[in-house]
Amino acid sequence: MRKSKPKKRILLPDPRFNDTLVTRFVNNLMLRGKKNLAYNIFYNAIDIVSEKTKEEGLEVWKKGLANVTPNVEVRSRRIGGATFQIPSEIRPERKLSIGMKNLIRFSRKRNEKTMAAKLAGEIVAAYKEEGAAYKRKEDTHRMADANKAFSHFRF
Repeated sequence: MRKSKPKKRILLPDPRFNDTLVTRFVNNLMLRGKKNLAYNIFYNAIDIVSEKTKEEGLEVWKKGLANVTPNVEVRSRRIGGATFQIPSEIRPERKLSIGMKNLIRFSRKRNEKTMAAKLAGEIVAAYKEEGAAYKRKEDTHRMADANKAFSHFRF
């Protein structure tokens, strides 16, 4: 936008945990506007996680989300006919968004029966610092580290 920044929309906290981060995650999880179904999937996944780990499900989810959230990313920049992968810091909002989307994307690709079970499996894997979403973060960091020499091209 040229003239003004768009207003930030205020998210209401979720009904069970009273947390806006949960609402944001559920909004990313939701398909075709079915928010109630997304909440049910998330809450069932949290219950499964607390059964598996014998710990507080929401805390495990937050720790897992923090584990899959990247700090740097690489962006392509064309300089003199060559394309360089330039590592750059990510702003906090985008960090969180990438972490959530990776957790959801890789949980959808898992081979469990229900979406709640898939999500729970990916959350537990992220909590233990393993699984596809965590691997994605590690690959991103590795790529940024390999291209550290081009960081002076930052834009």
